[in-house]
Amino acid sequence: NGTGRAAETNDYMQPEEDWDRDLLLDPAWEKQQRKTFTAWCNSHLRKAGTQIENIEEDFRDGLKLMLLLEVISGERLAKPERGKMRVHKISNVNKALDFIASKGVKLVSIGAEEIVDGNVKMTLGMIWTIILRFAIQDISVEETSAKEGLLLWCQRKTAPYKNVNIQNFHISWKDGLGFCALIHRHRPELIDYGKLRKDDPLTNLNTAFDVAEKYLDIPKMLDAEDIIGTLRPDEKAIMTYVSCYYHAFSGAQKVRLYSANRICKVLAVNQENEQLMEDYEKLASDLLEWIRRTIPWLENRAPENTMQAMQQKLEDFRDYRRLHKPPKVQEKCQLEINFNTLQTKLRLSNRPAFMPSEGKMVSDINNAWGGLEQAEKGYEEWLLNEIRRLERLDHLAEKFRQKASIHESWTDGKEAMLQQKDYETATLSEIKALLKKHEAFESDLAAHQDRVEQIAAIAQELNELDYYDSPSVNARCQKICDQWDNLGALTQKRREALERTEKLLETIDQLYLEYAKRAAPFNNWMEGAMEDLQDTFIVHTIEEIQGLTTAHEQFKATLPDADKERQAILGIHNEVSKIVQTYHVNMAGTNPYTTITPLEINGKWEHVRQLVPRRDQALMEEHARQQQNERLRKQFGAQANVIGPWIQTKMEEIGRISIEMHGTLEDQLNHLRQYEKSIVNYKPKIDQLEGDHQLIQEALIFDNKHTNYTMEHIRVGWEQLLTTIARTINEVENQILTRDAKGISQEQMNEFRASFNHFDRDHSGTLGPEEFKACLISLGYDIGNDAQGEAEFARIMSIVDPNRLGVVTFQAFIDFMSRETADTDTADQVMASFKILAGDKNYITVDELRRELPPDQAEYCIARMAPYTGRDAVPGALDYMSFSTALYGESDL
Repeated sequence: NGTGRAAETNDYMQPEEDWDRDLLLDPAWEKQQRKTFTAWCNSHLRKAGTQIENIEEDFRDGLKLMLLLEVISGERLAKPERGKMRVHKISNVNKALDFIASKGVKLVSIGAEEIVDGNVKMTLGMIWTIILRFAIQDISVEETSAKEGLLLWCQRKTAPYKNVNIQNFHISWKDGLGFCALIHRHRPELIDYGKLRKDDPLTNLNTAFDVAEKYLDIPKMLDAEDIIGTLRPDEKAIMTYVSCYYHAFSGAQKVRLYSANRICKVLAVNQENEQLMEDYEKLASDLLEWIRRTIPWLENRAPENTMQAMQQKLEDFRDYRRLHKPPKVQEKCQLEINFNTLQTKLRLSNRPAFMPSEGKMVSDINNAWGGLEQAEKGYEEWLLNEIRRLERLDHLAEKFRQKASIHESWTDGKEAMLQQKDYETATLSEIKALLKKHEAFESDLAAHQDRVEQIAAIAQELNELDYYDSPSVNARCQKICDQWDNLGALTQKRREALERTEKLLETIDQLYLEYAKRAAPFNNWMEGAMEDLQDTFIVHTIEEIQGLTTAHEQFKATLPDADKERQAILGIHNEVSKIVQTYHVNMAGTNPYTTITPLEINGKWEHVRQLVPRRDQALMEEHARQQQNERLRKQFGAQANVIGPWIQTKMEEIGRISIEMHGTLEDQLNHLRQYEKSIVNYKPKIDQLEGDHQLIQEALIFDNKHTNYTMEHIRVGWEQLLTTIARTINEVENQILTRDAKGISQEQMNEFRASFNHFDRDHSGTLGPEEFKACLISLGYDIGNDAQGEAEFARIMSIVDPNRLGVVTFQAFIDFMSRETADTDTADQVMASFKILAGDKNYITVDELRRELPPDQAEYCIARMAPYTGRDAVPGALDYMSFSTALYGESDL
């Protein structure tokens, strides 16, 4: 009949002779076409509240024809003529035919006069043309369209069904199973396909037509008896009727697919947000736990007893600052970035703001971090002070041991000597000698008083500095003091004995006495000189070592005079020897007044001369060490004086970039990332400075006059710089996210930034409540000082500052300014989509969810939906309404 040819050539109207031939071949076709086309037209005209009874009569005035075209096309035609004359009718029909031609349809052998005259063949041909153009032409399946597309659709849908083989639009449909298969494929609950028989076409056809009319809103366009009673059913009638099935099912499928897609989109947003919330909670918990474990360690100020133990503590603290804390600084910054990004996504998806678990707010993290830094503050200074104290203690303890050893060596045997009774059997001269000897001893004893006082003073200082071995020091000091008191008592007792005997004695050798008196202080001077030359020293500056060097040079200047005194004393001894030899005095070759021999004097003098160059060498080495320390100070100071201002400059530049409006947000983001790259590239200079700082600490350098920057200043500034650039980049990224999601233009974004900057008086990057209120008033918001205005302002603040931090960020400001125009989904929209998937029921089943949604999102819904409890509930029914409202924070899941 040429139908396929018409579809291929876009020629929808057959020549009149073709229609005549069709009718001559089988008059039953006209009956089928008349019934089918009438029903098809009425299925559309009823939408306009009308219908036709006789297809060739009711279209003659052109009015219902124009109305039909308007209904099926959705467009308005030219205004019809309302007159009853033939000319008016022809005009209306021409308007309809012109509209059909405007849609690319080539009309053949038909004019308005034939329609107005009621030519049934031409009227049916025109209606078929309309059906082809508006009901069949736009069907497209796997790159085939129109008739071929509709046929392919039927074949795909009925392929699984036995006894159904659709090859055309006539005899393939005679047994009715094709129609039943189409219905069962899309609505299996409407037909029990397993009970149908191929040898019962009448039942099959009537079943399909009745079900289609009752449940699918497809009117009966065919009679089962007519189809069965003809050898070859009319192709146009079958095609018209089948196209109604296509539109009914494809339209419903599109609605269900759209609803399923909307639900998938909403659930995907919720799943992503819940994962972000879980990630935030875990990261916050881990960071708080690390802070909780670290603070007690930093707050522990219990000192160690040894330098090695304290230096290990200092090394542990350096590892903490270099290795352990920097990753935690990054985690804290990332936590804030994740929190801000999550809040932005929640606002963009019309979800309520995220409130972390109790104790895990960003402010809680900041408070805990503040506690960490408070505990950290002063810990390094305490360690260095403790090391300095232990160094001082070690020095004092060594000095105590040296002086105590010298003193104990001197006192060895003195108590026994003082307790001798030699004067009882001595001659007069011997008694006088013993008395003079005792006087010399008293002089020697008095000379040692200063050393005893020094020993006691050092012991007292060790006690005040909490020296760990104070008990043994105190015991040794007490023993020395007790012995000293005993020596004093014994000395006094012996003097009294000698003075009692002195009255009986007359002779004394003045020369020996002079020797003894001069030898004793000189000997004491040499012992003091040896002690001073061997004395340990501790200095921290060039000036201190120069002072020791000057004192040493002054000491060396006294050596010539000391040598003269030595020779004078030896001269006295030589003179005694001469007298003994000359006068044969029985002195046994010894001085009865002193035990200090010329040999001992010469030995100690030689020892002093040997110690002088050793002291010179020690002072020179310490001077070189202090010069190296000064070089370390200058090296650290030079770097710190560059790095410190550089960090401050970068902080100021980042602040300016974040509030200025040069270029687009992408320009600002690129600019900030370039800054971030330059900052990261600067890290080796910080590491180098850390290395220099470690050398300074290892050299026990405690001050530096070449810079006001400490390593702690540089560390804190560097950490703030890294945090600030990361946070600022995140803010701009969130602004881009908001701009794109809300459809904000760059000009609008610039206007928002200009308004925000105008009221950001302190250039802090945020607006306080009063600044924000002034900004709103300038934008036309009615928020006066009355109760109503305050209530409105409080409502707005709850939106822009949900966590009640007391400030409004630029991100929150642009969210608020654009929120009214946001195209976001709502709980009602999601509820409506679920209703479609549920087949218009008030509940949905597990099978329906798994059939309509992807597996992971179907299981997400099943796990969270509450059971449906309405009167129409069935076993396993789920409540999609409460679930939809819960997605938007209007109830709890």
